[in-house]
Amino acid sequence: MRYTEFRERVQKQLRRKPMGSTWAELRDDLDLPYDRPCPSWTKRLEQEIGLTRVSRRGRALVWKVSVQ
Repeated sequence: MRYTEFRERVQKQLRRKPMGSTWAELRDDLDLPYDRPCPSWTKRLEQEIGLTRVSRRGRALVWKVSVQ
């Protein structure tokens, strides 16, 4: 999977869920082939799509995207 495909899929999913999703939820819902998110890709998502990781559900951070 290329970064651009990853970015588009994550962004689309997070726009559908304004309350956000944990990494595990994103991974399972999108059938992503990664156990953990790539730190460099996550940093790019923060810059490019306004990804934030806030609050917590249990021990997991909730990923959200700014509405554009």
